[in-house]
Amino acid sequence: MMDVETVFSGIKTLAFDTAPLIYFAEERHPAYLEIMDEIIGRVDAGEIKGFASVITLLEVMVYPLQKGDTALEKEYRSLLKESRNFTLISIDPEIALHAANLRSRYKLRTPDALQIAAASFVGCDAFLTNDKRLRNIDGLKIIILDDLEITSASGD
Repeated sequence: MMDVETVFSGIKTLAFDTAPLIYFAEERHPAYLEIMDEIIGRVDAGEIKGFASVITLLEVMVYPLQKGDTALEKEYRSLLKESRNFTLISIDPEIALHAANLRSRYKLRTPDALQIAAASFVGCDAFLTNDKRLRNIDGLKIIILDDLEITSASGD
């Protein structure tokens, strides 16, 4: 396990994969709640500039639309489209070509390749995911949520 403080030292721009945002907004999964609150808090405070691609918007909206959960739908729209210090990245032809390269090189699924290509294209320092298959991508620091822990300031 790695301490959040250490891992995020020097990171000014962070791209989010879909799962961590679902853990934060929807599931409130107990194993990830404190860590995601810490990371989103840093984005909200302006310590980190957050990014996600429009692929994430598509992926997170499916469940609330299927269930007719307008409150959750509004929460996702607010989080991804209206949060300060957070930007949605559109997929353009350059990002698609970079994603094709990543997909062929690492045998990624198309959504993963697009997410990472978008993060790289805008110059993110790191990509937050819980997908261990993405760990070995070159050129972008990949942070696996399961590898993180929060320790107190006193080291307890």
